[in-house]
Amino acid sequence: MLTLLAKLFKALNSDSSPRQISIAVVLGLIVGLSPLFSLHNLVIVFVVLFIRMNIGSFILSFGIFSAISYLFSFAIVAVGESLLTASSLQGLFTSLYQISIFKLAHWHHTYTLGAVVVSAVLAIPLFFICNILITKYRVHVKAFIERFKIVKALKASSFYRVYLKVSGQEI
Repeated sequence: MLTLLAKLFKALNSDSSPRQISIAVVLGLIVGLSPLFSLHNLVIVFVVLFIRMNIGSFILSFGIFSAISYLFSFAIVAVGESLLTASSLQGLFTSLYQISIFKLAHWHHTYTLGAVVVSAVLAIPLFFICNILITKYRVHVKAFIERFKIVKALKASSFYRVYLKVSGQEI
């Protein structure tokens, strides 16, 4: 867990785009809230592996949102149940269930459908909130920490230059 946290801080302090980290957090939200072995999670894992994003942020946010899903599972089930039992949507779900891919998606389960809907509703606001927080972090907190004399001394040391060479970063 500490290595994932260190990788997250490395990503926050790197020159990578805040959008890449925000997308990783949003995808971690979707995978973390829903049941682990579901079709949409499999698709998201393939997306994470093939698109350039911070995997450490994805794994950390997956863990955080998995813990949160246990706390709010009653609300997620209530959302799924209200959608499945709504009389206006029963025909839609009945016709979708006749298609094999939707049977595999398990959207006929209250928790899975509720998790997909809740994560879809939270995805866009979370993306923008993470984007703003990462930008604010880089402008304010990172600049504040770099003003400390000990940080300046560490960056001036030969050990730090060797670390930069080994990690593949420019001096």
